[in-house]
Amino acid sequence: MPALVGTLALALALALALYGGIAAIVGTRTGRPRVVESARTAAYSLFALVVVANLAMLAALLADDFSLRYVASNSSRATPTFFKVLALWSADEGSLLLWNLVLGGYLAAVAFRFRARRPQTFPWALAVMFGVSAFYLVLVLGPTTPFATLATAAPDGRGPLPLLQNHPLMAAHPPFLYLGFIGFTVPFAFAIAALVTGRVSDAWMRITRRWTIAAWIFLVIGLVLGALWSYSVLGWGGYWAWDPVENVALLPWLLGTAFLHSVMVQERRGMLKVWNLSLIVGTFALTVLGTFLTRGSILASVHAFADSIVGPLYLVFLTVVLLGGFGLIAWRRESLRAEATFDTPLSRESVFLGNNILLLVLTFTVLVGTIYPLLAEAVTGGEVSVGSPFFNRNTAPVALLLLFLMGIGPLLPWRAASLSAVLRRLQVPMWAAAVTAAVLAFARAGAAAVVVFGLAAFVATATIAEMVRGVQAQRRARGLSIGGAAVAAVSRNHRLYGGLVVHLGLIVAVVGVSWSALSDRSSEVTITEGEIVHAEGYDLRFEGLTARDEPHRRVLVAELTVLDPNSGREVVRLQPSLNLYPASSEPIGTPSIRVGTPFNGMADLYASLVTVEDQTRASFRFFVNPGIGLLWFGGAVMALGGIVAAWPSGPRPASTPRPEPVVERREEVSV
Repeated sequence: MPALVGTLALALALALALYGGIAAIVGTRTGRPRVVESARTAAYSLFALVVVANLAMLAALLADDFSLRYVASNSSRATPTFFKVLALWSADEGSLLLWNLVLGGYLAAVAFRFRARRPQTFPWALAVMFGVSAFYLVLVLGPTTPFATLATAAPDGRGPLPLLQNHPLMAAHPPFLYLGFIGFTVPFAFAIAALVTGRVSDAWMRITRRWTIAAWIFLVIGLVLGALWSYSVLGWGGYWAWDPVENVALLPWLLGTAFLHSVMVQERRGMLKVWNLSLIVGTFALTVLGTFLTRGSILASVHAFADSIVGPLYLVFLTVVLLGGFGLIAWRRESLRAEATFDTPLSRESVFLGNNILLLVLTFTVLVGTIYPLLAEAVTGGEVSVGSPFFNRNTAPVALLLLFLMGIGPLLPWRAASLSAVLRRLQVPMWAAAVTAAVLAFARAGAAAVVVFGLAAFVATATIAEMVRGVQAQRRARGLSIGGAAVAAVSRNHRLYGGLVVHLGLIVAVVGVSWSALSDRSSEVTITEGEIVHAEGYDLRFEGLTARDEPHRRVLVAELTVLDPNSGREVVRLQPSLNLYPASSEPIGTPSIRVGTPFNGMADLYASLVTVEDQTRASFRFFVNPGIGLLWFGGAVMALGGIVAAWPSGPRPASTPRPEPVVERREEVSV
C-alpha cells in the first residue's frame, strides 16, 4: 500500500509541476491572470503530494514493511524508532524524497508570499521553480525509484549504515543542508525571470533578499552541525577533513557569501549587475553539482557513475543551468551595463569587490581540489588523491587576506575616503593588533599564531568600533540611553548590524579553528586495567570495560579517568565506546568528550577507544583540543547575525528607489 500511495503521489506531483510551469508561462504571455493563478495554487497541491509521498515512506519504515526495497536496505526490526525516522534520508532514494519535500515547501512558500501582490517577474520565476521541481520528481519516479518493491518481502532488513545511527545529529545536519541548498532556488528563479523579461534592475535582488539570507543561514547551520557530527562521531579528533562531501556543501556557501556582499554594491551604486547575476547562477549550479557528485555515484567511482543513469541526468541538468543562465546573461549584456564606476580603491565598494574575488579564488581552489581526482581517474584510469595539505596550503593565505578586508570594509565610506580619515579610524584596531601580536611574540607562541590572532584582534576591534560609532551617533542625535541607542541603531540599519554580528561570529570561529589547529595535542596509548599512563600533560588510568546489549547493537564501554599529574586529583572520567552492529564487520567508535569552558582552559579533553585486546587491556587516542568550542559558538553567532540582517524593515525612506511595480495594483513590493 505505501508503494502505491507514494508512487501515485509522486506521479501526480510531476504532472502538477509540468502543468504549473506551462500555465505560468502561457498565462503571462497571453495576459490571462487566472491561468497564472491556477499555476500558483498548483504549488500548494504539489507540496501536499510530496508530503504524502514522504509520509508513505515514513509509514513503511515505522511499520517494518520489508516488501519495499528501500526499507529492507535501510531499516530493520531492531532499529530504534528514532533512527527509523532518520532512515528516511539515510540513502540516495530517501534523500531525494526529502529533497523534493523541501523544494515543494519552498515552491508553496513563494506561492503564498506572492498570493496578493506580485512582481511582473513572478510567473516566470514560478515556472523556473516548477521546472526544477519537475527534474527532481523525474529522478524519484525513474532512476532512483524509492518505492520499488521486492518480489518476496524480506523477513528483516539490514538496518541503516552504522555511522548514520551512531549519533542523533543526523536528525538535523542533512535537513539544514537541504534547506540551504534548495533555498538558493528562489533567487535563481527570480534572476532567470528578470533576464527573460528584460527587467534587470535590482528589483529581483530586493524581492529575494530574505530568501537568500535564509538559505545562507540554513547552510551555515548545516555546515557547523556537520563539523560537530564529524567531531562527535568519527573519533579522529577533528571536525573537517576536506572530504569531497564536505567540500560540495562548502562551495555554494562561499559563492552565496560573495553574492550577499556584492548585491550591496549594485543596490548602492548600480554596479556589478553581470557579476551578481553570474554569482547567483553559479551558486545554484554548485548546489546541483553537489547533488550530482554525491547522488550520482561519481564520488564512489567514475565507473559507477557510468553504470547509472542518475549521474548523466544530473550532468544534463547542470549543463542546462549553466548554458541557460550564462546564455541569458550574455543576451542581456547591453541592459546590464554599470551605472557608475569605481572612484578609488579606497572605498567600500572596492573592498567588496576584493572580497568577492578572494571568495571566488577560494571557491575555485576547493572545486579544483575536489574534482581533480575524479577527472584524473576518468582520463588515466588511476586513482589520485588530494588531501588536506593541498587545501590548507592554498586556502590559508587567501582566508587571511579575506579576514583583513573584512576588517577594513565597514570602516570605509561609499565612493571615496580620504587617507587621513581612514588612518584615524584604523588607529584603535591597529593598536589592538599590535598589542596582541606583541604579547604572543613575548610568549613565544609562534609566527602563525602571531599573524592569525593579531589579525583577528584587528578585525574584531574594527567591527566593534563600527558598532559603537553607530550607537553613539544615535545617542547624540536622539538623546537616548546606551541601550535605547543600540536598539535604535539596529532598527535603523539591521542589515549593517546583522552583517557586523556575522563578522564577529566568523572571527570567533576563525580563532577557534586556528587555536585548535596550532595547539592541539594527541597521543595513542595502550593501557592495562588499573595502570596509569602519562599523556599530553595528564595521567590516564584505565578503570576497565563494561558491555551492554541494545536492540540494534552491542556496546563496549571503557572507563578512563583523567588525573592531574601534580595533585593526583581526578579531572574527569571519560567513557569512550565501541559499537558493534550486525550489519557491520568492523566496530564503530563513539568518542567521549569533556567540553572546554572558560573555567577549565577552553580545552576539550577527547578520548576514543581504538581497540580492545582483552577485557583488561585497551588502546586509546587521547586529544587535548584547545579553543575548539569557539567554532560551534562562532557558527551560532553567525546564524544569529543572519537573522538580524533578514529581520523585516520599517517603512522605506522616501529616497530609496522604488522596486519593480506589481502586476495588479502597481504597488511597491515589500520584502
